[in-house]
Amino acid sequence: MLDQLKRCIQDKYYILRTEEVFVYWARWFIRFHGLRHPAEMGAPEVKAFLSYLTNGRHVAVATHKQALCALLFLYKHVLQIELPWLDEIFRPIRLPRRPTVLTPNEVASVFEYICGAHALMAKLMYSTGMQLMECMTLRVKEVDFERREITIRHGKGRKDGMTMLSLSLVVPLREQIAQARLDYDADCLG
Repeated sequence: MLDQLKRCIQDKYYILRTEEVFVYWARWFIRFHGLRHPAEMGAPEVKAFLSYLTNGRHVAVATHKQALCALLFLYKHVLQIELPWLDEIFRPIRLPRRPTVLTPNEVASVFEYICGAHALMAKLMYSTGMQLMECMTLRVKEVDFERREITIRHGKGRKDGMTMLSLSLVVPLREQIAQARLDYDADCLG
């Protein structure tokens, strides 16, 4: 059944991370109910599982929604079971809160404890607004030192974008690229 779920997700061209998360929640749901097949279960079992996540595990609202989406996908697209009882499921609400923003001094003190490539990544994310995976998948050809621009491929919402490269990061980024090329050449020769 989990293979069917994977195939269905792949057929809809969802990203790999979504596939991993949906399979994770489906597996946990099945194990939570003693390895029963989801086709044998319905609203009470889904409600019990989501209630356990909220009350027993104290998961965040976003995590609860993620688990619910995974189960909805499983029932609707894989098992092809309509869910008329969906409206009865309790959905926790996120309480509004003000974002916490660090002062420049606090940011500087955080950067003091990070070194090497991780420091460069943290500074890139801080100065450009890139997300973690955007920074992790950044390629050399996407950095334009002359124009001080970084092209972000497949960013949030699978959209390409452009951001400015901070002048203070030009030299460290060039050094990182040069070191990576040296390491690559040494690996190829050695």
